[in-house]
Amino acid sequence: MLSYAIRRLLIAIPTLLIVITVAFFMMRIAPGGPFDQERVLPPEIEKNIKAAYDLDKPLPEQYVIYLGKILRGDFGPSIKIRDFTVAELIMAGAPASMQLGLSAIILALVFGVGFGTYAALRQNSAVDFIVMGIAMIGIAVPNFVMAPLLSLVFGLYLSLLPTAGWGDGELKYKILPIIALALPQIAYIARLTRGSMVEVLHSNYIRTARAKGLREKIVVTRHAIRGALLPVVSYLGPATAAVMTGSVVIESIFGAPGIGTYFIKAALNRDYPLVMGVVIVYAVMIILLNFLVDMVYGLLDPKLKSR
Repeated sequence: MLSYAIRRLLIAIPTLLIVITVAFFMMRIAPGGPFDQERVLPPEIEKNIKAAYDLDKPLPEQYVIYLGKILRGDFGPSIKIRDFTVAELIMAGAPASMQLGLSAIILALVFGVGFGTYAALRQNSAVDFIVMGIAMIGIAVPNFVMAPLLSLVFGLYLSLLPTAGWGDGELKYKILPIIALALPQIAYIARLTRGSMVEVLHSNYIRTARAKGLREKIVVTRHAIRGALLPVVSYLGPATAAVMTGSVVIESIFGAPGIGTYFIKAALNRDYPLVMGVVIVYAVMIILLNFLVDMVYGLLDPKLKSR
C-alpha cells in the first residue's frame, strides 16, 4: 500500500507541471493583454509596468522566471487588483468556497447514498422509478438554472432565506448556494450507488451471507454497502474538487465572496498572475483529492493493498 501511495504522489508532480505549463502559455497566447483596456499610457510608463511584471521578456524566459517563483511559493502581485498579492486574494476567497463546497459534497454524499441504496433495495418498484426519475431531472437541470429557481421560491415567494449576499457568514446566507451546488451531485451519487448496489446485491458473497441466516440489515450495512461505495468513492475525488472550485456561477448568482468571483474577473481582465494562482490552487486540490480517493479506494478494495 505504501509503494502504491508513493507512485501516486510521484505521478502528481509531472501532472501539476503540465497543468501549469498549458495554463501559462494559453493565457499568454490568447488575444488581448492586461493593459489593453487601460487608457493609452506613455511608452515609458507602459515599458516600466511591463518590466515590473516581467512581461517585457521573451515568453520562454517569462515561463522559467514564473516557475522559479512558484517553487518559492511566490504567486506574485495581482495586476488589476492593486495593493494585493495573488496569495492574499486566494486566502480571502478560499473560506467561502471551501465552506460551500464541502457542505455541498457532504450533503450530496448523505442523501445520494441514502436514496441510491433505498432505490436498489426496492429494484424495479415504483419507489425505484420515482427516485431515479428525480435523479435524472437533477442531472439534466444545471445548477445555474436551479439557483435562480431556488432564489425565486424560497427568497421572493416564501421570504424564508436571503437570495444574495454573505452578511457576516451566517448560515441563512449559505443554505441556498449549498443546496444549488449539492442537487446535481445528489443525483449523480444516487444513480451510481443504485447501480452499484444492485450489482453487489446479486453477487455470490451476498448470497452466501444471506444463506448463513444474517439479517438483511446486517447484509446491507456490513457487506453490500462496502462494495457498492467503490464507484462512489472514485467519483468523489473529482466531484469534490469540481464543487469546491467550480462554483463560479453559483458564487456569482448568490454574491458569495469566493475564489470563483476573483477567477472570473481575472480571466476577463487578463490578470495573468491571479488566473495562474487560481489554476494552480485548483490543480493541487484536484490532485490531492484524487490521491485521498485512491487511498480510501485501497482501504475498501483489499486487492490494492498488495500492490
